Amino acid sequence: MSEVGGDDDMAMTGGCNCGAVRFAVTAPFESAGYCHCRRCQRRTGTGSSIGGTVASSAFAIVQGAEHVRTWRPEDGWAKSFCGACGSHLFSGGVDGDALVGVRLGALDGDPGIRPQWRQWVGSALPWEPIPDDGLPRYEGRRTD
Repeated sequence: MSEVGGDDDMAMTGGCNCGAVRFAVTAPFESAGYCHCRRCQRRTGTGSSIGGTVASSAFAIVQGAEHVRTWRPEDGWAKSFCGACGSHLFSGGVDGDALVGVRLGALDGDPGIRPQWRQWVGSALPWEPIPDDGLPRYEGRRTD
């Protein structure tokens, strides 16, 4: 993750529910999609999570870094959230990861990208059918 100066008018901004943590994204998202894995379900309390990936160099915490807490599972990206209110903010971007997975719902505005795929559909909840939206589906982790 990098530091972002205040003169970048193109930055997308976002943050947590309580306002303690704020972040900026200074490049367009490379991809975006839904994840239906059990980890995302438990982390968000929903049937899926939607995120967009961006280079780590284009993502920065601009306020409240001291409030960010990170859980590092043995097999997957680190998951970061606000320690004050619990808002889920991003994945990766820690320990030299090349990409950050930003929770699109944490952005203040339009991310400029629409979902392009669904992964881990083999873990989708039986009581929440996946809509027939034409997006490519991957039983497990998307590999392309």
